[in-house]
Amino acid sequence: MAQPDAIVVGQVARDLVLLVDEVPGPAGTAAVRRRRELLGGKGANQAVGLAQLGARPGLLGVVGDDEVADRLLVRARADGIDVGPVLRRPGTPTGLVVDLVDARARWRYLEDLPEATLLTEADVAGAADALRAARAVLVQLQQPPAAALAAARIGREAGRLVVLDGATADDELLALADVLRADAREAGLVVGKPPKDAGAGLRAARELRDRGPALVAVEVSGEGNAFAWPGGELFVPLSDTRTVDTTGAGDAFVAALTVGLLRDDPHERIARYAVAAAGATVGHPGGRPTLTPEAIDEQLARIPAH
Repeated sequence: MAQPDAIVVGQVARDLVLLVDEVPGPAGTAAVRRRRELLGGKGANQAVGLAQLGARPGLLGVVGDDEVADRLLVRARADGIDVGPVLRRPGTPTGLVVDLVDARARWRYLEDLPEATLLTEADVAGAADALRAARAVLVQLQQPPAAALAAARIGREAGRLVVLDGATADDELLALADVLRADAREAGLVVGKPPKDAGAGLRAARELRDRGPALVAVEVSGEGNAFAWPGGELFVPLSDTRTVDTTGAGDAFVAALTVGLLRDDPHERIARYAVAAAGATVGHPGGRPTLTPEAIDEQLARIPAH
């Protein structure tokens, strides 16, 4: 397999998605209207998105030595993901995420992610050659801080594009990132409070950009995304799309953002492309994206002009 364009440092898990009309209370029962079992976790979702958008992705994460891992790795290879860097931890069950979604698109997660399914600093150091070989390194803050910092440092020292998924108060990690994507809650933890409108989103994006990253994207919940880069900024509203499940929208967003940067597209185009990818993911249950050219084009047409 050719060297990956981008390697994702993140979570790999089995996703079990259950759609119900209403979540039952104590001692209650609800019929499941739809059930999906998927390769999931933020790392795998982003890698799938990268592949669907035409990049060659690699994945660095941890699975167990069980049959579940066997199935997930077969699925990932079929998706075009280089799983060579994935670690199989002896005696560890592969992570499980249950995504329970009601008819009003409200989700609840039940997670069984043993500590052994998280990357260690030593795991990342052992994959340094794979990280250096990629053009971009995507780092998620669901991983322990030491592992995330190690991955970002290796990518930066090798001159690779470092994409950080999640805001952090760690100034060293922010300074290592070329790109930062933060949801509204994460941004609020750093800048003081979650942005509530476009103006607040742009202010938050500028403040985070001043801490190191060259491109920052900040979610304004229910409204859109604010982008800031040297010499420019833009607010892109959400597309007009019925939401079934927001799970995975941020992962599709990060994948599209990365692909646009690897293609050296203009920042304004990259911003709309990322928002379109997120919009193409919220219309179905579960975090696995379906980023076909047709789906992206449909979403671009639904984004209001700025």
